[in-house]
Amino acid sequence: GAAPRPPPGARPGQARVPRPPCCCAPRGAWRGGSRRGAAAGLVLGAYSGEKDGGACQLTGAGDAFDRLVSGRLRELLALSGPPLKKGKTRVFHGLHQDFPSVVVVGLGKKNAGVNDQENWNEDKENIRAAVAVGCRQIQELEIPRVEVDPCGDAQAAAEGAVLGLHEYNELKQKKKTVVTPQLHGSAGGEAWHRGVVYAEGQNLARYLMEAPANVLTPTKFAECIEQKLRSFGSTVKVHVRPESWIAAQEMGAFLSVAKGSAEPPIFLEIHYSGAANASDSPLVFVGKGVTFDSGGISLKPSSGMDAMRADMGGAATVCSAIVTAAALNLPLNIVGLAPLCENMPSGKANKPGDVVRAKNGKTIQVDNTDAEGRLLLADALCYAHDFNPRAIVDVATLTGAMDVALGSAATGVFTNSAWLWTHLYEASMVTGDRVWRMPLFEHYTKQVTDCALADLSNIGKYSRAGGACTAAAFLRAFVRAPHWAHLDMAGVMANKDEVPYLRKGMAGRPTLRPPPRSSALRLPKGHPGARGRPWRLPAALAAGPCGKEPEAGASLLWGLFPFKP
Repeated sequence: GAAPRPPPGARPGQARVPRPPCCCAPRGAWRGGSRRGAAAGLVLGAYSGEKDGGACQLTGAGDAFDRLVSGRLRELLALSGPPLKKGKTRVFHGLHQDFPSVVVVGLGKKNAGVNDQENWNEDKENIRAAVAVGCRQIQELEIPRVEVDPCGDAQAAAEGAVLGLHEYNELKQKKKTVVTPQLHGSAGGEAWHRGVVYAEGQNLARYLMEAPANVLTPTKFAECIEQKLRSFGSTVKVHVRPESWIAAQEMGAFLSVAKGSAEPPIFLEIHYSGAANASDSPLVFVGKGVTFDSGGISLKPSSGMDAMRADMGGAATVCSAIVTAAALNLPLNIVGLAPLCENMPSGKANKPGDVVRAKNGKTIQVDNTDAEGRLLLADALCYAHDFNPRAIVDVATLTGAMDVALGSAATGVFTNSAWLWTHLYEASMVTGDRVWRMPLFEHYTKQVTDCALADLSNIGKYSRAGGACTAAAFLRAFVRAPHWAHLDMAGVMANKDEVPYLRKGMAGRPTLRPPPRSSALRLPKGHPGARGRPWRLPAALAAGPCGKEPEAGASLLWGLFPFKP
């Protein structure tokens, strides 16, 4: 095919790059109605037998289909091998003219419930994983449509289908068959729709994180999010702040990082006004937006440096969560802040030992230019207080030390608020995107305030010891709000094979989703946003209408967790 056109404003001879994938509509799932006519694949669930080695038990949808084909499904399952195990599949062809290929997926034990050791709901995780592998098998058969058994939880089934089929292939000529999943049967349509929206939100974050750094520059990132939010009208306002505005705000820490790159910095500010009262205090989300992190003068090793295109994962999850909130018309106010830039070595870049001044006047000694994310967040956190926030949550691929501490099992959470932690933890149990609380001891604060030339050093004086904790202690110096949480997502940034319903690549985690119904808590007494009404904060976003007990499974922000939330 013809070579892609250069981007607007490209100089003669400048390398041509494709358009950012996020400017394309993500492939979603059918949300309702009938598409009968063309044959489709069918994914059905089956639980493990009550006794070891016992015959598996079909779901309600599986039972109905078995009756439709005169018991042949059960017969073939019995003849095809040992009982179906969790996460395994059997494929049958020719059972019904409307469904030439049927995949039966193993759901594990029925009513497994919450596993307190694993900190998640096993039923939901089993459904997500099983449905994902079933849909992928339909994709391998090049069938463009699949109907999915709700498996007792249509929202989890939709999440598994949409997340499991996602793959970043925007820049490849050869692509896999696009498969459109839809709900099998008429029950659970609203829950299915919620699951689709949550999953599409996480997939948007995955697109953003996976895009090459020459495709998704700070400017292109802002343009992409602006385009995504354009259709929501007056409920969403997007401000793309240029370098001159950043300088006028005296964000010296942020600018010190940005000055090493030829790409201009952007401060992206998003306001979503979904609450009935526009003056209600918002939730403020802050996302680190380093679209490529070379380490600067403190250069990173070349091995694996390409993954640093996803060092804007915090900004990706925050912005994607707001897109989801707007799509669901959630009744709350949110402000999203994303300082966007590159961290590059050059004659203008920060040098080890330089001292810079943050927005609140504090000086920072830059002892390691590869600890740049906290410099961006410092200024953004100072600015966040201008909005009288209910709570502030920042999200960042901040430290390799967090990956060392927790690996990809959970997002590390540092918070000054037990109230906020409770909501984050409860939401993570439902979403399967786990969080783990980390310490904010004064012990770590002393390591960043014991500094020779400035108020703070951007690394702890004991170098690598407790690196994630000293980074959080540094950020705390720029926070006055009583309800703040810092989510270090470095360990969960990418997926190899740990999450079975995500393909290998950038994970779009953590995500924000709604907390359980029982988690309706009031704002702490004396909080400026407390007006005697219940308030729900879904794992890093928010959930449920203020002042009401939400309906079962009430939709909430998807993802900061991408945020699984």
